[in-house]
This record gives sequence, C-alpha cells and structure tokens, in this order.
Amino acid sequence: MKLRATMPEFEGATIWLNGQRTKADLVGEKPTLVHFWSVSCRLCKEAIPAINTLRDRNKGELNVIAVHMPRSKDDTDIERIKKTAADHDITQPIYVDNEMTLTDAFENKFVPAYYVFDKDGRLRHYQAGGGGMAMLEKRVHRVLAETKKNGET
Repeated sequence: MKLRATMPEFEGATIWLNGQRTKADLVGEKPTLVHFWSVSCRLCKEAIPAINTLRDRNKGELNVIAVHMPRSKDDTDIERIKKTAADHDITQPIYVDNEMTLTDAFENKFVPAYYVFDKDGRLRHYQAGGGGMAMLEKRVHRVLAETKKNGET
C-alpha cells in the first residue's frame, strides 16, 4: 500500500471481536491507526503495551483497529485469539482475518505492522517490525496535530 492511498473497506472478516467497524465509521472525524498482529508473533506481543498506551492516551481523538493476521493454521483458532487479546488488554475492535481478505487489501506481508491514516482515510505512515515505536507515536501525533489545526481554521 502506497502513501496517500485510501483506506480499504473492512469487509470479509472471519469474525470481529470487541465490536465491528466499517470504513464509513472510521473516516471523517479523526485519524485511524490499524495494527496487524498475530498470536504466534513474539514481537507483536512485546509491542502491544505501546499500542495500548497510544490508544488510551488518545481516546476520543484516534480510532484504533487491530487486525489479527494468521501466520499458520494454528493461528486461526478463534478461542486462542480471544484469550491472547484478553491477556494483552486488546480492547479495541479486532478484525480476525483468517481468510487474509484485509491483509491482501492492505498488501500487508508482516506482523507487527502499523498503518496510520488521516481523518480523510489517506495513508500517512506505514511501518513494520517490533522496533520504532517512538517513530510510530511521532507520526500518530503529527496526524493528530494536523487534524486539530485543520479543525480550528
């Protein structure tokens, strides 16, 4: 997915956990962070507390959506996904992508992976891997600041 590309539709989920969202729900008022993770990914689990902090600090200003992308057949077990999500305090909506529908729409190849969209649904930042959480936070805050600035003018 290229920068400035528009957010794909959130269709074809195996199941949604913690509530379902659509693209129409996400685009318009505030930016969105979409993060891809997997139950079998150690780096994902290590990064989740930072994502939760970003989610909680920006509540009401930032949409956060988790996408569970399986890396193996074992990763498609819904009960395992639910337990891991509960164990790691993933309270935001989780799109379970056992058929790789959204993963393909995002052209995503890695977990963890992070996509930051502005309020208009345009991709503003992408990164993959376990490190670089400070960079992700900086990009999220930049998009949030632009939203506030544009909302005041």
